[in-house]
Amino acid sequence: MKENQGILLESGTNELEIIEFQIDQHRYGINVIKVKEIIQPVPVTPIPHAHPYVMGIIQLRGEVLPVVDIRKVLGAPIQEKMSQEKFIVSEYNQQKIVFQVDNVSMIHRVSWDQIEKPSQMYQNEATLVIGVIKRQEEMLLLLDFEQILLQINPQTGINVGMIKQLGKRVRSSKKLLIAEDSPMLRKLLFDTLNEAGYDQIEFFENGKDAFNFLASIEMEHKGKPIEESVQLIISDIEMPQMDGHHFTKKVKEHSTLSKLPIILFSSLITEDLRHKGNQVGADAQISKPQINELVQCIDRLAL
Repeated sequence: MKENQGILLESGTNELEIIEFQIDQHRYGINVIKVKEIIQPVPVTPIPHAHPYVMGIIQLRGEVLPVVDIRKVLGAPIQEKMSQEKFIVSEYNQQKIVFQVDNVSMIHRVSWDQIEKPSQMYQNEATLVIGVIKRQEEMLLLLDFEQILLQINPQTGINVGMIKQLGKRVRSSKKLLIAEDSPMLRKLLFDTLNEAGYDQIEFFENGKDAFNFLASIEMEHKGKPIEESVQLIISDIEMPQMDGHHFTKKVKEHSTLSKLPIILFSSLITEDLRHKGNQVGADAQISKPQINELVQCIDRLAL
């Protein structure tokens, strides 16, 4: 697979490409934007006292990369090495990591509105499934690779301690709207932004719900400036129903809502992908977990 194939999709279409892989005949998916390449397995050097999910390290074109066994992450039984095993070389959260899977089968192009949010019956803050894609009689589970990385290395997550580096903060009256599908990250954002002085926050699980809320405010308060109700929007990119790029595009094309500043806060902010946020009109783009940069950006942009 060619590197960065996913960035060929036009920005703001609410579409994505999913690489399907298998573990124990079950079908899972990873956003192609996170994938640098897929390679045949190479010898792995074990690391003493490494995290149980980490098989060891490999050297790939001069870079030393950790290898994670997805089978262990998902709690699947250990089995003999399979002939179709593959290494998925990924990059997100400003880190590169390799995932070992049983097989890589195909790439699907789907719309985010075809991806269902996991049911409350089996979802919690630590869930590894962020979306369910129905395909004929089978289902494809979209995994939360940020959560996997966080379990292995908690330092990659949002940390309240980062806010303390900014010094004493004054309580702000600014009202923020945040679109973020991960329950765990919503809680972390709430805690850290409260520490930073921002406690008037409205959370939504996806861009669709967030946009509908903004549109309803605009209708209810016709004639009043929208910035009296919301001063700034923060949005993830990967979200079921409506992704952050499409959400940003809809807001920026709206006659009234367009004046609201939008910060894209996502693990997918890289130099290769930054142009996608620029195309839809994002006012700023910050890579997770740089919460201190996010706070400074809120300070600067909030109306």
